[in-house]
Amino acid sequence: MNDRVYIAGVGIISAIGNNTAETLRAFENETPGIGPITTLNTIHAGILPVAEVKRSNDELATLTGLPANISRTALLSMMAAKEAWQDAGVNNIKGFRTGFVSANTVGGMDKTEEFFAEFLRTSKKGGRLANVVHHECGSVTELVADQLGIKNLVTTISTACSSSANSIFFGARLIKHGKLDIVIAGGTDALTKFTLNGFNTLQILDNKPCTPFDENRNGLNLGEGAGYVVLVSEKVANVLPKDCYCTLSGYSNANDAHHQTASSPDGNGSFLAMKNALYQSGLQPADIDYINLHGTGTANNDISEGTAIQRLFDPNYPKMSSTKSFTGHTLGASGGMEAVFAALSIRHGLIFPNLRLTTKMKALPFTPEKNFLKEQQVRHVLSNSFGFGGNCSSLIFSTL
Repeated sequence: MNDRVYIAGVGIISAIGNNTAETLRAFENETPGIGPITTLNTIHAGILPVAEVKRSNDELATLTGLPANISRTALLSMMAAKEAWQDAGVNNIKGFRTGFVSANTVGGMDKTEEFFAEFLRTSKKGGRLANVVHHECGSVTELVADQLGIKNLVTTISTACSSSANSIFFGARLIKHGKLDIVIAGGTDALTKFTLNGFNTLQILDNKPCTPFDENRNGLNLGEGAGYVVLVSEKVANVLPKDCYCTLSGYSNANDAHHQTASSPDGNGSFLAMKNALYQSGLQPADIDYINLHGTGTANNDISEGTAIQRLFDPNYPKMSSTKSFTGHTLGASGGMEAVFAALSIRHGLIFPNLRLTTKMKALPFTPEKNFLKEQQVRHVLSNSFGFGGNCSSLIFSTL
């Protein structure tokens, strides 16, 4: 069994940047991506803020080489996966067993919605059937894998908001057990009417930019994007032309099965995911320098996650923040995007701010970081991704 799994490359696209460099500038300038709906055709435009990627499908198609008539989910995936691959510097995959493990929750729903609207408008005579061919989640992954030329292993994970965190640690396990040498892992999701309407029905959307871990938080903002890391074995890491970012030292998935859409009040699933990830990494809570919180901004999530953190870290808390205050909640993409943030935190010594936090939560003894901090000693980062149905995952990234 291989002992270590390395992060060799990162790629991201979100509402705060079309690539890694733009993303870092947005964090440093404390520029969020949450604002009025501009591209999604919905009755909620002008009412509910979202975090949209600032690229049209035509622009994404030109940049990726994929056709503009496929799902936005796949276009976003290709943008981030391509950047991660180029960043890793793996010039030739021949001789290496390479996999693509990608997550999403919405599949090609955006194109299906276009089909259905036309189908109804024309009394069931219109609509392009080609728009529904790639509806299911796995098709998004296969389109991107084909474009990247990856054939050894291609699979899709869809476990709600923990999806891409699970894809990353599944990729790590494939490398550790000698099944693959390289895995591009992470996730993607695009905004759709289906998603926006569903979360609005749950009454957990804020009609203003979200305020995670604030006493007066009032819900989440949905976002879209994609984030991938290139995981490599030690053998591959040793022949790459550049240093890796960090290692993936620990990971765990737990499920408390408390409720279909709500986290347990005492944070059992969150607590077990973090505790077991620490155990696997061989670290103690005091070793963690930064926590990238799941931090959606809902009343239920933040108290549940905060309670679990208190159980595990009290009385010595590391710096922590919710980057969803910048990107919105990107659902199946969030764990992949936040894995990129973790790798950048370690590489550059950064702590990201929790924007718009004004009032400390009365029920918790800690307060997330409000400012962008540079030149920090960041050796170990804990990244949380907790999904519907109690599916909770935690990843730990560590210095080389």
